[in-house]
Order: sequence, then structure tokens, then C-alpha cells
Amino acid sequence: MEAGGERFPKQRQVLILFLLLGVALAGWESRRYSVMEETESGSFVANLAKDLGLGTGELAAREARVVSEDNEPWLQLDLQTGELILSEKLDREEMCGPTDPCVMHFQVLLKKPLGVFRAELLVRDINDHSPEFPEREMTLKILETSPPGTVFPLKTAQDLDVGNNNIQNYNISHNSYFHVSTRNWGDGRKYPELVLDKELDREEQAELRLTLTALDGGSPPRSGTAQVRILVLDVNDNAPEFAQTHYQVQVPENSPVGTLVVKVLARDLDTGTNGEISYSLFYSSQEISTTFEVSSISGEVRLIKKLDFETVSSYELYIDASDGGGLSGKCSVSIEVMDVNDNSPELTISSLTSPIPENSPETEVALFRIRDRDSGDNGRMTCSIQDDLPFLLKPSAENFYTLVTNGALDRESKAQYNITITVTDMGTPRLKTEHNITVLVSDVNDNAPAFTQTSYTLSVRENNSPALHIGSVRATDRDAGANAQVTYSLLPPLDPHVPLASLVSINPDNGHLFALRSLDYEALRAFEFRVGAADRGSPALSSQALVRVLVADDNDNAPFVLYPLQNASAPCTELVPRAAEAGYLVTKVVAVDGDSGQNAWLSYQLLKATEPGLFGVWAHNGEVRTARLLGERDAAKHRLMVLVKDNGEPPLSASVTLHVLLVDGFSQPYLPAPEAEAADAAPAAALTVYLVVALASVSSLFLFSVLVFVAVRLCRRGGAASVGRCPVPEGPFPGHLLDVSGTGTLSQSYQYEFPSFQFKWPS
Repeated sequence: MEAGGERFPKQRQVLILFLLLGVALAGWESRRYSVMEETESGSFVANLAKDLGLGTGELAAREARVVSEDNEPWLQLDLQTGELILSEKLDREEMCGPTDPCVMHFQVLLKKPLGVFRAELLVRDINDHSPEFPEREMTLKILETSPPGTVFPLKTAQDLDVGNNNIQNYNISHNSYFHVSTRNWGDGRKYPELVLDKELDREEQAELRLTLTALDGGSPPRSGTAQVRILVLDVNDNAPEFAQTHYQVQVPENSPVGTLVVKVLARDLDTGTNGEISYSLFYSSQEISTTFEVSSISGEVRLIKKLDFETVSSYELYIDASDGGGLSGKCSVSIEVMDVNDNSPELTISSLTSPIPENSPETEVALFRIRDRDSGDNGRMTCSIQDDLPFLLKPSAENFYTLVTNGALDRESKAQYNITITVTDMGTPRLKTEHNITVLVSDVNDNAPAFTQTSYTLSVRENNSPALHIGSVRATDRDAGANAQVTYSLLPPLDPHVPLASLVSINPDNGHLFALRSLDYEALRAFEFRVGAADRGSPALSSQALVRVLVADDNDNAPFVLYPLQNASAPCTELVPRAAEAGYLVTKVVAVDGDSGQNAWLSYQLLKATEPGLFGVWAHNGEVRTARLLGERDAAKHRLMVLVKDNGEPPLSASVTLHVLLVDGFSQPYLPAPEAEAADAAPAAALTVYLVVALASVSSLFLFSVLVFVAVRLCRRGGAASVGRCPVPEGPFPGHLLDVSGTGTLSQSYQYEFPSFQFKWPS
């Protein structure tokens, strides 16, 4: 199925656009909330519902949620009260390190309609760390000729806290030679310098031990101490000097451990031990001391840990060069970490809707956010999906995208889509992230059941047993579940005269058809009805098909003799003149069969005769003829038995008895029976009258019987033809058989001649 009115675009790749949703963000500015570090989990931060101007119920209705930049679950939104609370205890030093202020960016995401609101959480520092010196003891070598006011740098202490909770002051234990001055670096950090107040005398005191104390500005303040050992040296009148007071270098963040960052160089004009220079980090934080090392001999600065631009983008190092006589010089090194494309884009799914009802208009499938921790081109991204899918990506605010359907979906065409969302950055080499989403399409009852055929023709032999399975209909539904469960039923009959309810039934589950009673071909040769198939959807859909049932004939009717009549009160006697030639037509046996086809094809044979060989019966039409010339010696009265047999399997038959009287001429139409020869003979004229009357009566009765039978057969055949035609059986049949199933009449005209009148049999 082609969704929407257009083909899916060849390339669906869109550049991240930081779009502001005017309606969603109207009247809202990025807000900042604050919380003290180490605050207990579950503590109240803010009431977002109030700040957003939404009712409490609206947050749940719009499926509000909090999404942090780092995907860390620091915050939790109570949808019932609208309160923003802490989901765990926060440690500012763990979250931000030396960065001040410590700000966590997050968004409040609303759906239905989509809205993204930016906010910040400021984690305020508490004084939970004391200053610590990198070494418990430091040693200074000072010339005894150093003038008062000479400044000697001291190693600084570390405090993980920030702001006023960081180190604010240094002091030294009481003595008569030195005091400590607290200085500020350009970034606001403080470091101590030891200032000489009074000239030293090595001969008077060669060594001094003092206690250096670092104090932070917390309430109450915390402190840390270190021992300062001062060795008084002989005269060294040249201090080391660096070739540059400031070095500036750039280092790619993917540089391996051991990479040379920079080499500093200092010179000392003194000789001997006073000219031997030793390099060291003068001021170093824990981050610097664990990332760089300085060779004390060569002044080479090398990496001892991999750099990460996304964590720290620059470093400031201070290097001290000291000679053997206690004099020193210092320089600074600015190291800029260069970003490389070492971070693949990140994709976070905020919501996913599956399954999606088919035939639905544009529907939101997924809402997700993308991010790349790199910067510049390395952090710029494109987002795309496959071209051949009925889905679109729509950019939203704050790096959010929505995946929507591009028109209605058709479950019958495709019930499942595997969508790959590809996010690619613009760096070199390009990095990409792929996220797979499986979207299911739920069924809607939009397909009616369809029969495998528009009409079915079934055949059943008559005299079947009740409840006989006569055939099946079948319909399929392209839908699924209850929408595809088909129920079969009989529809009202096309012909109201057909008692369909008593003829057939249908199984509603599988469409099997059954004959409810024994069928009679002679009464009903064929009938038609409609069946329906309905699914169980809401609303239900249905279809129908036509079923024609043909009743096949069975040989269940024996031949019936129409002439001569066998139920008459007196047997019928056929008169044959003795002068008849061979082949003279004596009479014709007329019979019919209620069956059809070969079951109704009749054959005739002479079963018994008073004088065999005198008469014969034609097998194909039942004509009784003389087989030879009649003689004076032939008996006057003959009794013939004719057998009528059909061609069914097994064949059925009937027999008829004929009485034949031989006369010399029609002037002597009747000869008395042998047992009546002793009686008085009637006058010849009276016998002729009686014979004429008898023949007229028999002919009239025969014609009436034939007409009644033909009328009954025509009416019965017309009733069967109104429902359907019965096929005529095919196949070879004996050529001598006579089909009398329809009429029961003679196949040709026969003429009987008498001296005084003529009588013609109907054909």
C-alpha cells in the first residue's frame, strides 16, 4: 500500500536545527534552581507545575518527564504534585570537579502537544573538604647572603571545594626570619610565598623547621599543614633563567600517553652544583599532576594520562627551575587541548509508541534526542532513516526529533517495520550511531471475508443418509485476530418454495455443508441457496457466495406398464387374424420409468409364451409381432408374458401378461373359451357389435391414461426445471434400449386394420 499521496523522498536527511517552539516556549525563559550538595535524596527542589503555569493534572496528561544533558537520573518529577525532587544525594566535587559554578542543564519534556522547556540546577558547594599539601614536608635551600625581602615560592595546598570554601590564606609558625605572603594567580587561585625578614647566618643557624598552614574560607574554616625545612647555604649569586617566561602549545586530545608536550629550557651562569638545574612543577592541581610530568633533568613535559577535550579543554602549568645553590626561576605553560572527532553521536529515546493502528493518519511513533560531545564540525550532526519507509523525521527544539508516519499504514501489506535511525556527525572521519526501532502495525477490521469461489456446485446422490457431508465452502479474511475469525451461515433462500431449512445445514466454524434428510431426485433434481461469511470484527464485515446442489439419480424406480393395463377387472385380449403375415403387429407394450438417463432406458423381452416361436417382442420398443405365418393347427388362444427391464445398476423390471386370440376374420371377432364351448353361441351380428364397443372402450381408456400420465410427468418435470436442470448422464448405452422417461408414449404410429373400421394408436 502506498501511504500518503506521495512517494517517500529519496533522501531523508535533515540537519539539526535548534528550533524554538513559539507556542510551547511562550513566556518561558531558562530558569535556574539551586540546591546544596549532599542534600538528602527526595528533597524538594521546585514546583514545576507552578512555574510552567500548568495544572497538576496536566503534567500527567501531557506525559511530562525530566531529561538531563548527561542522561543521569539526578532529578525526578512527581506527576501528582508537580514537584521536582532529588532522586539521589549530589556530590558537587564528583559532578563538576574544580568547575565553578556547578550547573546541571536539563529539559522538561511535555507531549500532546510537544513542548521542551530548558532549565538549570545549580549545585552549591559546602565546605566538606580540608586543604591538603601534596607533600607533608618541603625543603628550601637559601643562601645566607640573601637580602631581606627576598621571596621564595612554596608549594600550594589543594582544596576540592570552590569559591570561599577554597583556600583563602596561608600562614607560617612564629619565627624571627620569615613570614608568608598569600598571592593570587590570574584565575583567582592563591599560592604562598616565603618572604625573608632578616638576614640569615649559616654559622649561627644552618637549618630551620617551620609549619605552613593553609586555611579555607568556610564556616567553620578547615585547614591543612605541611613542614617547611630551610637549609642555609653558602653564596650562590646567579639564579636560573628560562629562555621564555611563557610557553603556549596545542595538543590533540587523542595523543597517546608519553607524548612530548613541550620542552622548557633554563640557564644558570654559575658553575658546579650552583649551575646544575632541576625542573619541577611549581604549582599543580591534582588534575595537572596526574596528567603531566616534567623531567627534572631535561625539562620535557610529557603526558602520563590521555587527554579528553570534552572534560578539560585547557591546562595552565607553572614550572620551577632550581639550581644546586637554592636559587630558582619559573615559567608558565599554556596547553590547549585540540578537539578530535572521538565521540560518536548519542541517541536517547524519550518515548515510543508501538503498535500503531493501521489506517491512522499522521501518528507520532517516537520522540528522541541526539547529542555529540565533540565541538565545531565534530559536534554538528545529521539524522536520517531509510528511504523506503512510510515514516518521516521532524526536527524539534533542543536537539529533539519526532518520528511520525507519512500517511496511513496497511497491516495487510506490512505488519512490522524495522526502522534504523542513523545519526552522523560532520567530523573527519565521520562517526555515526545507529538505533533500531521495531514498529508493529495493529489490525483494524477493514477487510471483509472473501470466498475462494463466487459459486460452488455440489453433487449428492438421491436416497442419501441424513446428515451426510455433501461439500464445503471456504472464505478467508486478510485481517488478524478476531477480525479474521470467520463464521458461516445460510442466507434466506432465493426461491421461497424451497424448504432450505429442512434440506441443508452449515457448520458455522468450518463451512461444511450437510444434507439434513434423504433427497429424492424425482421430486427435486437441483436447488440453489446462498451462504454468508462474517468476521468477528466491530463492526462485522461479511460476504456471500452461491451454492448449487445437483441431486444425482439413483435407480430406485422400477418400470411401470401403461398398456396393457394390469389392474383392469378383466384381462384385455388382442385379436389376431389367422391370415396375418409374419411380422404382423399384434400390440405394443407401453411402459415408463420414473428415473432418468440410463436408469430409464427400457428393454423388452418375451419371458413366457403358450406356443414358443409363434410371437416375438422387439427389444427396443416393446412391439409384439408374429414370428411366422399362422396355421390352422395353431391354438386359438395364447398367453404371453413380457418382461420390461431398465438399464440401472442393479436393473429393475416389471412384467405384463398378454392374451392373444386367433380369429379367422373380424366377422368372427370372438371365439368362446374352451370351457364355454358348451354354452349357446350368440348371433354373429351381436358379437360384432360387442367387439366394436369393447375396442372403443379400451382405446378411450388407454388414451385417457396416457394423457393423465403425460400431464403428471410434465408438471413434475416443470417443477424440477424451475430450480435447476439435471444433467443427462453421458456414456455409451446399448442401442436397443428405449428411453421413455419423459413421455411414455409410442415412438411411432401404428395402424390396426379391421374389416369394418380403422383404429390408430397415438404416437
